[in-house]
Amino acid sequence: MLAKRSFRLLLLSAAVLLAACSSPASRIDDKKSVYESYPPEVQQKLAAGQIDIGYTQEQAQIALGEPRRRFNRTTATGSEEVWSYSTRTGPSFGFGLGGGSGNVGGGIGLSTYGNNADEKMRVVFVDGKVTAIEEIVK
Repeated sequence: MLAKRSFRLLLLSAAVLLAACSSPASRIDDKKSVYESYPPEVQQKLAAGQIDIGYTQEQAQIALGEPRRRFNRTTATGSEEVWSYSTRTGPSFGFGLGGGSGNVGGGIGLSTYGNNADEKMRVVFVDGKVTAIEEIVK
């Protein structure tokens, strides 16, 4: 009985975490009316998960999703907002279920990738528009 309850809780937790994942198609569905207001060439890029210089923060979110990190950069010419994206698209999780001698146990682990080892891209914004796209070369 306890094992079934633990397993159900484990499956429910996994389903919730997977539901948090998104794709350009799901983000386009969420912002359909805004997406449809863009020119066809912009729509094509967003649907392919791509952005370009001059795109807005909203367009970047539709194409790329939420950034892993956001930070501000101050330069001699002013302030910039930088969004950092990782090769991982959502939190990592793992689960396990074990037992022996009449005991059953389970656990769930969650990681939000605190280091930048998986960083793949940075997008720089000035006044809400993309001014630079930096792709990590490995």
